[in-house]
Amino acid sequence: MRSGHRLGHLLGHRLGWRFGWLWGAYGTSALGTWLAFGAFPLIAIRVLHAGPAEVAALSSVGAAVGAAVAVPLGPWVEFRRKRPVLIAMDLVRFAALLTVPAAFALGVLTFLQLLLVSVVVAAADITFRAASGAYVKTLLPADDLLVANARFESTAWTTTIIGPPLGGAMIGLLSPVATVVADAVSYLLSALGIRATGGHEPRPERREAARMRAGDLLDGWRYILADATLRPLFFNTALFNGLVMAAQPLMAVLMLGRLGFTPWQYGLAFAAPSIGGLLGSRLARPLVTRFGQHHVLVVVGALRALWPIGLAFLGPGTGGLLLVMGVELGLIFCCGVFNPVYATYRLERTATDRVARTLSAWAVTTKASTALLTAVWGVLGGLLGPRTAIGLAGVLLLATPLLLPRHDHTPRHEPELARSHT
Repeated sequence: MRSGHRLGHLLGHRLGWRFGWLWGAYGTSALGTWLAFGAFPLIAIRVLHAGPAEVAALSSVGAAVGAAVAVPLGPWVEFRRKRPVLIAMDLVRFAALLTVPAAFALGVLTFLQLLLVSVVVAAADITFRAASGAYVKTLLPADDLLVANARFESTAWTTTIIGPPLGGAMIGLLSPVATVVADAVSYLLSALGIRATGGHEPRPERREAARMRAGDLLDGWRYILADATLRPLFFNTALFNGLVMAAQPLMAVLMLGRLGFTPWQYGLAFAAPSIGGLLGSRLARPLVTRFGQHHVLVVVGALRALWPIGLAFLGPGTGGLLLVMGVELGLIFCCGVFNPVYATYRLERTATDRVARTLSAWAVTTKASTALLTAVWGVLGGLLGPRTAIGLAGVLLLATPLLLPRHDHTPRHEPELARSHT
């Protein structure tokens, strides 16, 4: 019976057609996001002639304010049906992004509009992630959560590989605004796909929603910090993601400036290694089956922190390019294994009636910490030089495994509404 169950997973038919629509919607919006990767900074520079400070604000301030706007949405989402929330957030992103090409066509596009759109999209992204985690947990049996998260992860890395080159071609042939249109349309298609999942979703109890208080805005953080297993994982992922992302602008400065790499070499250095994420996500379930979920989480979570320090030794020429690709391949492979295991681990250990608030608090913290650390490392890069600042981030990353949960003593919270889908 166990071998037959595993075979069903491998054949890819176990999760049902409703998950298939959700998976397709995720892939469509992910591809749109990567097609438009870097479009806003390019528009700010080429169309609006923005300076470095404005471009930095577009990525850091937009994300930080968007995270703040999303804070009250976590509790709000908890007591509403999740599928309509997912559709609404897709439509909000579609409408917000579409204002950019419309304003560009009319000649009235401003930097303030780009900043406001980035805030709206960031807030909608966080809300969507919170609702989607809760929706998946009620859509699938607990045994299928790792398979589902591995599929999402493999799709994310696949779109990472193909999206930026296609987006670059669109920018070259048309303009950055064209990729924003593609991104907007992808959210509309995602909304249609989620709508097609159909099915009955029970309505959360209204009496809970009616009694929501201002203190409930912090309930997600209280739940995480009170849990001996979720708490260290929360700090680990926030710090790890923030430090990795904080070094990315400095890598661009170092590679495209001082070391003289061309834009296509820079793009290749980060796009090609994404194949490691695709491979890692494929191996996540077999590794968990053999070694256990907690063991894989801790070991791979530690291994992924060892790679970024290598970027401090980057040099010019082919050797430097191969170094970046090797470091990124190792890092991305480890992340490809870690991410679906961590997402499943987190879902299983979060009570069903707390998922949206918990995931919202998690995403808000990740966005805010990334924005803060990016700003701090921008200052450090100016004071110490980009190479030294990149090395400092790598050294601090070596300490992040200390924040991983040492013991797995938190009980799983099985989905109360999970059922078989055939």
